[in-house]
Amino acid sequence: MADDKKNPGIIKRLWTVFWRPSTKFSFGALTIVGFVAGVVFWGGYNWAMAYSNTESFCISCHEMRDNVYQELKETIHYSNTSGVRAVCSDCHVPKEWQHKFVRKIKATNELLHSFLGTIDTPEKFEAQRLYMAKNVWAEMKATDSRECRNCHDSASMKLEDQVRPARKKHKKSLETGETCIDCHKGIAHKLPKGWES
Repeated sequence: MADDKKNPGIIKRLWTVFWRPSTKFSFGALTIVGFVAGVVFWGGYNWAMAYSNTESFCISCHEMRDNVYQELKETIHYSNTSGVRAVCSDCHVPKEWQHKFVRKIKATNELLHSFLGTIDTPEKFEAQRLYMAKNVWAEMKATDSRECRNCHDSASMKLEDQVRPARKKHKKSLETGETCIDCHKGIAHKLPKGWES
């Protein structure tokens, strides 16, 4: 019995170390502060990711608002009989976390060029349009048009209800492994000059 009082159990010793004040803070207090900081950071991170996917954020720079956004407003992706509307991020940002994170890192290059004024006038924008479009098309091709498939699923297509030319092309694309962007360039934005070359 005397040995038990001299040699407290391992759990009691750990509990004491956990809560015993150091020179300024106890380990327990630091753990709680770290946990709260982690929750605040994670919440802030998710808020920033969600906010940067909003249409208002995307068109907050005049390069997008005055150019491609105006073109989008004239398409079926913006206004249609069903009332379902795509915003910028639906087509340009993946839904899966890991792919979204990579896309957001790549977007910092776009922010840099916005600050540098690379496309800050309609003339500069048009001069870079083909280059920018080819980059987007290559990305969509590499991901098998992943963002298109967030809304459009070829397995759910009723080919028999489509008009004959669309039915033929979709059937062929399913057989040959083509992806949406192979045929649907310019579906939401004006095609750049020289895009076929």
